Order: sequence, then C-alpha cells, then structure tokens
Amino acid sequence: MLLATDLDGTFLAGDPENRQRLYQLINAHPEISLAFVTGRGLEVVLPLLSDPTIPVPDYIICDVGATVVDGHSRQAVLPLQTEIEARWPGERAVADAMAPFADLERQEVPQQRRCSYFCAAEAVSPEIHRVAAQLDCEVLFSAGMYLDILPRGVNKGSTLRALVAHLGIDPGEVLVAGDTLNDLSMYEVGFKGVCVGESEPALLEATRDRALVLHSVHTGCGGILEAIGHFGFLGPQGVDAELRAMEARGRSELVMVYHRLPYEEAFEDGRLVRRRPTSPNGIIPTLLGFFGDGRRGAWVAWSIHDPRKAIPFEIHTDVDRERFPNLVAARVPLSKDDVDVFYKRFSKEAFWPTLHTFWERAVFRDEDWAVFLKVNRLFAERTAAEAAEGAVVWLHDYNLWMTPAFLRELRPDLRIAFFHHTYFPSADVFNVLPWRREIVGSLLQCDYVGFHIPRQAENFVDVARGVAPVKVLETRNCAPRFLSYGCAVGLDEMTTAIEVHGRRIGLGAHPVGLDVGRVRQILDDPKTAGRMAALRSELTGQRVILSVERLDYTKGTLEKLGAFEALLDSHPELLGKVSLLAVCVPAAREMTIYDTLQTQIEQAVGRLNGRFSRVGWTPVQFFFRALPFEEVVAWYAMADVMWITPLRDGLNLVAKEYVAVQGLTEGRGVLVLSEFAGAAAELHGAVLTNPHDPADLRDKLYLGIAMNRPEAEARLRELFGVVQHNDIHRWGQDFLDAVADSCAAARSAECTPA
Repeated sequence: MLLATDLDGTFLAGDPENRQRLYQLINAHPEISLAFVTGRGLEVVLPLLSDPTIPVPDYIICDVGATVVDGHSRQAVLPLQTEIEARWPGERAVADAMAPFADLERQEVPQQRRCSYFCAAEAVSPEIHRVAAQLDCEVLFSAGMYLDILPRGVNKGSTLRALVAHLGIDPGEVLVAGDTLNDLSMYEVGFKGVCVGESEPALLEATRDRALVLHSVHTGCGGILEAIGHFGFLGPQGVDAELRAMEARGRSELVMVYHRLPYEEAFEDGRLVRRRPTSPNGIIPTLLGFFGDGRRGAWVAWSIHDPRKAIPFEIHTDVDRERFPNLVAARVPLSKDDVDVFYKRFSKEAFWPTLHTFWERAVFRDEDWAVFLKVNRLFAERTAAEAAEGAVVWLHDYNLWMTPAFLRELRPDLRIAFFHHTYFPSADVFNVLPWRREIVGSLLQCDYVGFHIPRQAENFVDVARGVAPVKVLETRNCAPRFLSYGCAVGLDEMTTAIEVHGRRIGLGAHPVGLDVGRVRQILDDPKTAGRMAALRSELTGQRVILSVERLDYTKGTLEKLGAFEALLDSHPELLGKVSLLAVCVPAAREMTIYDTLQTQIEQAVGRLNGRFSRVGWTPVQFFFRALPFEEVVAWYAMADVMWITPLRDGLNLVAKEYVAVQGLTEGRGVLVLSEFAGAAAELHGAVLTNPHDPADLRDKLYLGIAMNRPEAEARLRELFGVVQHNDIHRWGQDFLDAVADSCAAARSAECTPA
C-alpha cells in the first residue's frame, strides 16, 4: 500500500503512543510505501528527515503539490516536476501581480512554484481570482487564513494522482490522510481516505458523502491506524495483531551499553574462559557498582562469534554471581570482520580524526557506514530485548552513535542516556561527516546527553542547530567548577536543556573521574615502594619530565619532542640535568594508519639523542610499549614534571592519575597540560600550554622545571582537591542523577498545560 499523508495535524499529530505505533508499523512493513503530502516547502521538511523516529518517506509532495521529490535522494521526480515547472509563470511575476492587494501578507517561509500569503476570508476577492487566472494560476484558500497562488491544475491531489500513475501503483492500494481544506484535492481523485479526528469542519463537510472517506474518531496517527484497519490494508490479521508482536519487554531496570564486556575473554585449551579486566580503566568497575545493590540489569557489549568453531554462542553470561547476582552480560555476536571494520578501521579512520579536528585525515566509505549501521542496530535490538518497561539505558561513546535512533523506534518507552567520552568538535568540523544528519538525529532521540566539559556540550547544540530547529530551554553558568576564559576549551555559560521536534533533551558536563582508591592501594603495596626506590637511585641528580600517551597523531608527540629539543638549545645549562621519560603505548597491530607516525617519532628521538647525549646521560628515554599500571604509578611518584600536550583530547585521565599519585605521596610535582585537553577546563592549578605554539610549549615546560617549591605545592593542593572530590564514583552517580532529573522535568512539562 501507499500511505499519502499530510504532516501537521495528521502524520505528526495525535497521541504519542499512537504516533509511535504507526511509525513502528511502517518501519516493520517494507511493503508500505510512504509519501508526505504537505503545504510546507521542501527546506522546511528536511529537518523532519533527520528525526530517526519518523519514518523516511519514499516520496515528498510539498509546496501544496508544486514540488515532488524522491524522499531518499531528494531529487526531483521526472518528468512530473518538469511538467509542473512549465505551468508556473515565475515567482516574481506572481508577487508583482499580487502586490496591489494590501490585505495580503506574504508568508516568510521557503516556497517554490507558488506564492503564499496570510489573509482573512473576506480578502479573497473575485479580483484576486481574475488576476491569478490571467497568470494561468489558481487560488487556494484554507484554514481561514492561508492563501496560495499555484500553477493551474496543480494541487496535492493532482500531483499525487500523477505520482501514483507514474509509479504504476494500483489506486485501490492508496490511502490518503489529512485534516484541512487544502487536503481536499487528495480525496477528489478517487483514493481511499481518512479525515483524522478534529479535522477542519470545512473538510469534513466537503467529504461527508464520499463512501471511500472515513471520518476518524482518533486524531493524527490514531486516525490513520483506524483507517488502515477499517479498509483492511493489512489483511484479516489486522493492525492490533501486528503491533502486539512488536511489544516484547525484558526485565532489566538499568541497561549498560558499552563496547567492552565487563570481563576479559580468552581461549584456553579450546575453551572460552572469562577473567576480571586487567586494564587500569576505572570506568568498568564504577559502572558495575550500580548493580551492586541487587538492581536487576544487563550489560550489552560485543563478542566475536566464529561459527566455524564448535562452541555454541551464549547470548547471556554471568558477570559475577556473588557480587552482582542480578546482572547478566548480554553479548552481541559479531564476526571478526565486523569488529575490524566497525571498531578498528571505520571508527578510527573516519570518526576519530574528525572528532579531534583532523578531518583532512578522515576516510569515508559507504560500505563501512553500512557495517556501522548494522552493528548499531544489533546493539539496539539486544538492548530492546533486555530492558524492562521504562528502564534507563546508558549508552557509551561514538561507536554507538546510531543506537539511540534504532532503540527509540523499537522501544519508545525507554529513558535513553548517552555519554560522549571523546571530544565533540564545533559545527564547521563535525559537518564534514557525510552522515552528520543521521548521527545528530539519532543523538536527539536521547533523553539526556552528557559530555566531559561545557564546551563540548555547546558544540553539540551548534551542530544540532544545523540539522533541526532547536529551542534552548535552560542555561547554566560554568564557573566555579569549570574555567570560563582561562583556556582554549573554556566557556562561561552552557546549555543544559533543549527542545527539538517537541521533545526535551537534557545536556550536561560530567568530566570522568579517577578511581583514587585503586591508586592508593597500589601505593600501599610494598612492591611499589621498591620500584620507587630503584627509580630514585637510577635518576639521582636529574629533574625528571614524564610523558605517557598512546601512539596517536592527536597526542602531539612529535611537537613535544621538537619543543624539548628547542628547550635544550635555548637552555644549555639543563644539559645533563633533565631527562625526558617518554612512554608511548603502541596501537593495535591492525591499525596501520599509525605506522608512519611511529617511524617519525623514532627518528626524532634518535636525532635528539644523537645531538645531545653525553657519557652517563641520555636526554630522552623512550619506551615504545605498554607498561603495567603499577609500574607507571611508581614513575608518576618520581616525576618532577608531568608533560601532557595533546593537540586535542576529550579529557585525559593520565593528568588525573599523576595528580592523584603526587597528592597521595605529598609530592610537589608540576602538571604542564595542553589547554586543548578537556581536563584543562576542570583542573585548576595546572600550567596550561598551547601545543600548537612551539615557543609556548618550550617556555611552559621550562616554567614547570624551574617553578619554586611554594608555588608548586599550592598548585598541587588545588589540583588534588579537584581530583579527590570529583572521583569516578561521583561522576557515575552525578550522571545518573542528572538523567533522572532531566526525565522528571520532561514529564512535568508534558503534564503542564500550554
């Protein structure tokens, strides 16, 4: 069947539950074609196409029938559009002819092949009809206030009839839906139709004696559902049976959706075994903590499934039956090829460089995007199957950008929260992505979206403004927690709630904290004291500068080495007295995009050591490998300066790790931090540097080396106070509290009369 429907008052109206029921029905039935037939201009329809809860139309008839395009490509349907164009005398000719009529007020909306005005009914005089006829145009007046001058013979009904004939659709398989008099022409060309509840009286009167037109009791989408059942478009099973099959519910009150499982998997003797995670990442234990009170929940993550192995794939596994008796891991089976494309190639080659403002490095492939969509839909389907009625779903990071869209379609009852762990760039950068409308439209299906710092949240609002009409509902001052003007990523005021397509979306800044308790445990271990003593003996008489980062062009490693070389050139008194300990963690073997960078770094280290080394002293000790976190903690304790200079970073937990170690050991180390790292907006007391300015990079490092003891101690006290208070546990609880508050505000707004 083809559903040809008006928008305002019809397909976008009615009870929210009925809207969702109809949209789900359309998405579940590929044999249902959809056409939007509207008085809006095409430019005004486009924001709707970025709302993933609204089905994408196969065709769009807009401008009251004067424009007809393919809903997917948005290209004109030929020859229909050409024939309409040939009948139009031109916007300037019509506007000039109507200018003498003082009671007509031109509508300031996008319009093509028509001229639209506001006026009262008595203003539509015979003279206006006469002037329009001289231009070979017609006059259409509706809703007691809208007047359109259109090409002769062009209206919603005529264009729809021509489209149906062009597509070869049986007219008996077409259902039209509308609610105002300018929809009348759709009912006059022989199709089955419905005037939805609360339609304009003039439309009801004009269609009262038409046997193929149903006057629905229900408004909007409810009326369309009523008509589908009334005319038997889905056969004897009916609409209700189709919808009941879509409404399965899980039992989990909180669903955590993360790219990693809460345990590590490995094959031993042909058997899959599970171990506790060994990564120092404190996020996983923190997220697990929300299930420690017996809360029923699920953790959705991917796991590689190789059907060639004679091991049955388990969807559900226990996480820790003793500590989390009501938590299950819900595993999404992915092939190794899917993982390589979804995570190791596409995410790192297309999204990662764009998010970090290196868009010129980005590689966009449509076939990779197809895999990304497939994986995100699998995550959404698994999540929808696990979640109880009204459950909270917490999604994590850009790998799952499209999951909210699929999930909202499947489960409109859920409260969807998203936390963006990576940097979120400004609109001029983000809009480079070929799929920006789909991505932002998906994120706008969330009830709450969190970022590390206010600047990233505000960037998201600016990006959303280019996709859909955004109304700012709430703002909040960023100080005193965040820097306003003291760094490149500072901001004085941030948006905390917006409204898009009638939905309230909460926004927040939640910089990820550190598991300070775990750092304390490592420092209390006698082995750590032994490592610190060995380092102290090895580095006697040296000022130690420490750098710890992953191999990545966003980390500014080459720029850092250049600045250190410049420091030794400009301060020869430091030769033999300072050492740079640089730890660079290699990327996964499959990520060949970093091979060239690795070679360049190794060459820079070799050149620098070749120039300055002397007997008993090497300026740069370079470690191209991952070190156990326990060992890194000992290095943090011994470093006089921590030098962290990413060109762009969402947050940077290494900075917090260093501050925690120095604070717990009552040290006086200096943190020299890039002002383009998200942590710069939160860590009051750091020495901020611009990694894009070689001179500033050099000079701020020297300041860190030469800083007097009282100032270093004062800065560290301030830094440690921030890190200790805003730890990982506070981060998680604050985020979930903000989600609850935002959802409560949205419900309150729905209950408050306009």
